[in-house]
Order: sequence, then C-alpha cells, then structure tokens
Amino acid sequence: METAICSRIALSPNHVLNPKPGDKLSLYKGQCSNPGNLMVISATAPGKGGGLLERPVIEKTTPGRESEFDLRKARKTAPPYRVILHNDNFNKREYVVQVLMKVIPGMTLDIAVNIMQEAHYNGLAVVIICSQADAEQHCMQLRGNGLLSSIEPASGGC
Repeated sequence: METAICSRIALSPNHVLNPKPGDKLSLYKGQCSNPGNLMVISATAPGKGGGLLERPVIEKTTPGRESEFDLRKARKTAPPYRVILHNDNFNKREYVVQVLMKVIPGMTLDIAVNIMQEAHYNGLAVVIICSQADAEQHCMQLRGNGLLSSIEPASGGC
C-alpha cells in the first residue's frame, strides 16, 4: 500500500487547496485510487495547537426521571433537617451510644456520649443536620433500634 504526503490537494483541475495549520479536510472529489479507505487529513504545525475539541455529551433523560445534575442540584438546595434523639426510660445509656455509632455515619464515641448525655439531661438532643431524605433514613434506623427520634426542619444552614 502506498502513502503519499503532499502540501497541496487538488479538488478539481481548476481548484487547489493549500491546507493551513489546524485545518481538517475530509472532502474528496474526483477519481479515488483506493475507494475502500477513508482518510481525514489534518494539517498542523509544531507548537500551533491544532487540536480538535470533542463534542460535549448532552445527557438525555426520560420523562419522569431526573438527571444526575438535577439530583445533585436538589441535594444542594434542599433545606436541612435535624434528627432529634428523645430521652426514654427504657434503653441503657451504653446501648444508645452503640446505636448512634452504628446508625450515623462518622459518629465517634465522644460525640455519641455527648448526644446521649444531652438527651438524658435535657429530654432531647440534635443528632445530625442533613438533607430531608437522609434525616428520614437516620430517624427510621434509630427507631428500628428502639430509640425515640424525630426530624424537623433546621433553621439556618448545615
């Protein structure tokens, strides 16, 4: 198979194309010696860029289904909620600390003890401030482990 490199491309007997750096050429008119090969010619000069940007991918969504962007935006703009632990006379203090550490991500022993103590002495304590969906999940997990809990909208930011 022969490959020829030239600086001029003849489009017709009367038209000659001199590619400039960065030009992309995929037009061919006239007789083709090897019609099975399709070539794209790129004329670039060293150090002159000449790159081709890729076409952006536009995410298509089906009706009734939110895109990933919409979900991220909803999480950022959703109002925060408090998960509240209520004191009860049934569970031992050590058990409350264990459940808090198991259910709440990133909960340390010291923080769990402080929350348990606050709920014990004041009747309730804020466990975490997060999105409504996460707050509902944490509240249900705490209740599932026998603790009294509720959620409420948080005034202010996270």
